[in-house]
Amino acid sequence: MKKLLIILGPTAVGKTDYSIETALRYGSPVISCDSRQIYKEMTIGTAVPDASQLAAVKHYFIHSHTVTELYTAGKYEIEALDLINRLFDEGHETLVMAGGSGFYVDALVNGLDDFPSADLQLRSELMARLQTEGVESLRLELKALDPESYETIDIANGQRVVRALEVCLMTGKPFSSFKTAPKKKRDFEIEKIGLTRPRDVLYDRINRRVIQMVDQGLVDEVRSLTQYRDLAALQTVGYKEIFDWFDGTLESLDRAVELIQRNTRRYAKRQMSYWGRDKDIRWIEL
Repeated sequence: MKKLLIILGPTAVGKTDYSIETALRYGSPVISCDSRQIYKEMTIGTAVPDASQLAAVKHYFIHSHTVTELYTAGKYEIEALDLINRLFDEGHETLVMAGGSGFYVDALVNGLDDFPSADLQLRSELMARLQTEGVESLRLELKALDPESYETIDIANGQRVVRALEVCLMTGKPFSSFKTAPKKKRDFEIEKIGLTRPRDVLYDRINRRVIQMVDQGLVDEVRSLTQYRDLAALQTVGYKEIFDWFDGTLESLDRAVELIQRNTRRYAKRQMSYWGRDKDIRWIEL
């Protein structure tokens, strides 16, 4: 039976090294399942594997798309399934996937529900509100319309909040009410391994990683993306805070760094809460 081994876990837990070691053991490439590392314009702030890690094994879905093209979990499901089936046809018996994007993992494992098509005009209006009002205003509105989605999606991700709110406003029904389609059948076995660390250790790793990102040139990377700052891909931790510093909303780079660290820790906590509902994950503490 062909097997897909999915290595998941919170940001900074150590998925990259663990997945490379596992891939080498099985003679597999690493199929990335990260909603930000796919963008070729974003490297430092998304913690893309470094040159030596990329050279150790073949990686897919790293720097494979551009921020100027809207990319969704639905597209990932189609493209990743096509790749997986092709690799199995080439003779692989076990494939390794690694990532921290829960929605992308779910799309690949279970398939997506039949959500209504996008209302591009409404989405444009909500994205404009996201820029002027910030994500807090939108997610409070989502909480009133769909408490279940508010509790389960990554509410710090402006793109996800906009999509959920868009469906609520467009249909008059909660976004969560569409998530009722039966689980899709895959032609291969799926095993999920979750990586974890003691919270104080994980938070220390997050704090140190953010400092390392700044030392590696995060500020210059964000500055180079100024023309794209309104795109959905850039509405993410590590980029929004630096843009706020550029705008004068934050008084110093040190304050921006503190907020990136805090927001990343919060994101890691939400990741663990999201996966805590999945009884199929076998957890390993590193």
